[in-house]
Amino acid sequence: MGAVENHLIELLPRRERSRLHAVCEMIQLAQGDVLCEPGKAISHVYFPLEASISLLALIEGSPGVEVAMVGREGMLGVQMILGVTLASVHALVQSPGTALRIPTAVFRHELARSPALRRGMNHYLYVRMAQMSTSAACLRFHLIGPRLARWLLMSQDRVHADSFHVTHEFLATMLGVRREGITTAASALQRSGLITYRRGNLTVLDRQGLEAAACGCYAAEREAYAALIC
Repeated sequence: MGAVENHLIELLPRRERSRLHAVCEMIQLAQGDVLCEPGKAISHVYFPLEASISLLALIEGSPGVEVAMVGREGMLGVQMILGVTLASVHALVQSPGTALRIPTAVFRHELARSPALRRGMNHYLYVRMAQMSTSAACLRFHLIGPRLARWLLMSQDRVHADSFHVTHEFLATMLGVRREGITTAASALQRSGLITYRRGNLTVLDRQGLEAAACGCYAAEREAYAALIC
């Protein structure tokens, strides 16, 4: 195991953490990998270490819209705690990197024998539900600029770096808006000295300023996570 750890696994008691590590496979996720699709059974659960994953709700005739994001603070496949093996979202790797992967049957066995793991998954399921609810309201009521600032902060939290690669087309899909809207909003953030953006390479220059520019949904999600998962 490397120095980087998934936070949900890190919170487990030492014995149960070691037991879960023993059934994990470390893999490299590439940008654009599809990990699950709506209505289909999932074969593995994923605990990101360095990668980040976008969860999209797909609507017929559209590329979908992001409803949640997963990095090392969370995991993909939390519905296992409900005994459900079908995916409800389209999971797309947003930023490449490592993750721990466990076959669903093995993970369900670990859930059955570990009260601490079940408790962590129950808490994380609530956090995921809150994130999806917030995303739905944010999509409906907030302007593109504050939503973009929120998304950039969420991405920075998960890649743990000031710079990352993202295109206007990808941002437009994630936020469910036209590319022109992203261009206008990103240009405004750049003129304010909060970010630099060139040929898909984005750098956060002023984290505090970006937090001030973001809608309140960003702070609300962080508070919900901190209240239940610590």
